[in-house]
Amino acid sequence: MALDKDKIIEDLKGASILELNDLVKAIEDEFDVSAAAPVAAAGAADAGAAKSEFDVELTDAGQEKVKVIKEIRDITGKGLLDAKKLVDGAPVVVKEGASEDDANKIKEQLEGVGATVTLK
Repeated sequence: MALDKDKIIEDLKGASILELNDLVKAIEDEFDVSAAAPVAAAGAADAGAAKSEFDVELTDAGQEKVKVIKEIRDITGKGLLDAKKLVDGAPVVVKEGASEDDANKIKEQLEGVGATVTLK
């Protein structure tokens, strides 16, 4: 069976961050691999370049999970169930390609309710 890479890529473009996160976890489990190593290597290669866009990652929800879910809803515009799934899936990227100001604002907003956030 040949893979249709173009079709797979097209399908992935329409997926939500939560769906992509679930897919990565399923692939990691199925094939006993980790997506973390290639990402770390790519990050090291880009370390010298100035960044203009940041991904905001919810690393840990902390003790006030309900408050974090409410903030995620405000940030993403998602419904309650989707926001809860996102928080339950931590670590997960909450916002991709944010400006430095927006990324720092989101980080401050989430850390204000006890979450741990990483900018990438």
